Amino acid sequence: MYQVSNFFDNQNIKTIDQKGAFSVLEYQKDMSVMPTNAMTAYYCNEMNVRKRQVVCNLSKAPITLQAGAMQWTAGDVNATTGIKGVGDFFGKAIRGSVTGESAIKPEYKGTGTLVLEPTYKYILLVNVEDWGGSIVLDDGLFLACEAQLKHKAVARSNFSSAVAGGEGLFNLGISGNGVLCLESPCPKEELVEISLQNDVLKVDGNMAIAWSGSLEFTVERSGKSLIGSAASGEGLVNVYRGTGKVWLAPVAN
Repeated sequence: MYQVSNFFDNQNIKTIDQKGAFSVLEYQKDMSVMPTNAMTAYYCNEMNVRKRQVVCNLSKAPITLQAGAMQWTAGDVNATTGIKGVGDFFGKAIRGSVTGESAIKPEYKGTGTLVLEPTYKYILLVNVEDWGGSIVLDDGLFLACEAQLKHKAVARSNFSSAVAGGEGLFNLGISGNGVLCLESPCPKEELVEISLQNDVLKVDGNMAIAWSGSLEFTVERSGKSLIGSAASGEGLVNVYRGTGKVWLAPVAN
């Protein structure tokens, strides 16, 4: 039996979101300041730059975590590598090398509490079922997920997506039913959600942070010809085709 004081009941810490096994805490004011950084802390608070922290209730679901993200645990908590054999190890190592994510993501099981490292980024909780059971992420967004969700490397639809678009050939895809926790450079309030029904979205720049796994993603010329692309001044654009949805940040990631 354990008891945690001055954390969940701290008046300076507010729960701002909750889904599945995850709760997101936000520090209303950074009180760990010194005269040398007090001015920075003040303006950070005015601009909504606040510490946020994810708490996982393992009694609701086991959690798969980005390597190095754990801060502390309490109670019955068991950490494993999440590897189910030699083949699984090599598959995860290859997937990690091509997506830029950690190759081995630890899995935490039990009935206790798991608390992640605080961050100044914005935490987004996503129910993968709301994305048709499959979501593809931009690099570096994955923080944690309920362990029943499956991970895979999603290849771009054509080679030009990497060479011409200046991006990698693969993204991390998450599928199944469960909750996913993302570390975003912008808050959900600023994300533009575009739903497609057998249609096309073209974006000039790397502003999409997540999209449905059902969409075809390519990089193409903005015009039908090289001359047309040059005349429009846009050049190459990211193209999403099919049925699904896309989250767009207000500025390029």
